Amino acid sequence: MIAYLQGSVKTYADYIIVITSGGVGYKVFAGNRALSQIKDGQIQLFTYAHIREDRQELYGLASESDLQLFEMLLSVSGCGPKMALTLTDAGAARIIEAIQQADVTYFTSFPRVGKKLAQKLIIELKNKLGGLTELDLAPKSETYEDALAGLLTLGFDEPNVRKVLNDLDLANMDAAAAIKAALGKLKK
Repeated sequence: MIAYLQGSVKTYADYIIVITSGGVGYKVFAGNRALSQIKDGQIQLFTYAHIREDRQELYGLASESDLQLFEMLLSVSGCGPKMALTLTDAGAARIIEAIQQADVTYFTSFPRVGKKLAQKLIIELKNKLGGLTELDLAPKSETYEDALAGLLTLGFDEPNVRKVLNDLDLANMDAAAAIKAALGKLKK
């Protein structure tokens, strides 16, 4: 298998780069992080060969740690190489943080990533990356949903709002009281 490529950039556009190395041109799918490493028409990429019955594709990543994260994301059913490349391109540190914090909304902000796939990514990868926060799959109360909507309308960041609302005892509060209590914590 091809694990690493170093060579001249022949062409690149729309996440596809052609690298010439040893007289052979390799078509590689690469994200912006990898493409940003082009210097004087030269590039070095760690690669993943995705082989299926009907196609063979190379995916290029900027570093070994990006390649490891890419392969972890691929291990989750429903996450293909193009989606894994898009997620990895956002930055390994942010992906790891989102998994550790069980931040479903971060993953659903990417195209073609729904809530179920986001939850699946978190559940399956938290054992490999370490989970700091448990994923709450239980349906939220009407008070929670109303308070969340109100606080988001006020311009607060969704992950912070969810964290504050999860820390509140909403059982004996209405939405207005929950918003007021959350505002006190969010403004600190």
